[in-house]
Amino acid sequence: MLDIFSYSFMVNAFIVGVLIAVCCALLGVVLVLKRYSMIGDGLSHVGFGALSIAAVLNLGAPLYAALPVVVFAAYFLLRITEKGKVNADAAIALISSSALAIGVFVASINGTNIDLQQYMFGSILAVGQGDIIISAVLTVLVLFVFVVFYNKIFAVTFDESFARATGIHTSVYNITVSILTAVTVVVGMRMLGTLLISALIIFPALTSMRVCKRFKAVVITSVVVSVFCVVAGLFTSYYFENIPVGATIVIYNLGVFLVFALVSLILKARNK
Repeated sequence: MLDIFSYSFMVNAFIVGVLIAVCCALLGVVLVLKRYSMIGDGLSHVGFGALSIAAVLNLGAPLYAALPVVVFAAYFLLRITEKGKVNADAAIALISSSALAIGVFVASINGTNIDLQQYMFGSILAVGQGDIIISAVLTVLVLFVFVVFYNKIFAVTFDESFARATGIHTSVYNITVSILTAVTVVVGMRMLGTLLISALIIFPALTSMRVCKRFKAVVITSVVVSVFCVVAGLFTSYYFENIPVGATIVIYNLGVFLVFALVSLILKARNK
């Protein structure tokens, strides 16, 4: 069973997968509770559009060339929704659909044979040493923010108006979460792709909320669920050939969600 680790690309995939799973789970809890759960989907589409342009222009490492664009999009989405000019869901839908259309349009009119499929659906073969370094740094930053500023994040997540009244600079924490989410999405696109990375942000948080009621319990359970699904997906994709790893990870997330939902129904029935 451990022969899977004899391949360097699988070792890279496991390391990056676990690190990104932790980041997605932690950030996903905040995003879901603040009703920004679809921001991951929107940012991944922005990333697809940006990397399509970068690939057409023959820029080195197009995925990371798209990173500044995704970070700016995250900041822009946050600012326009904070000011109340556009609803969050409408803003995300507007930007994500536009970015996706631009990416497809640019790639098609250029007349090239750019293989963007790996960015749309992910590929473990694309994960390299550079991804490990970036994922490790990103995970350290996310853990640092959650551990050191846990109480403030809790306050901003559940009652932003009250947190602002107590002197907490809510915009700083919102921007920090948005930027960390943008980087997580870009790095995660390597493995899960544009169309599936948002699932790793949304599913673990929603799953843990089926059973857990305390914020800390939700956070911890979300991390466990996220890591389990990524590891299980990688093992399954390796031992059953021609099964895409991104889709497999999402299916595991769906399965665990359904199990937790069933457990929640059983617990509610017993309490009655």
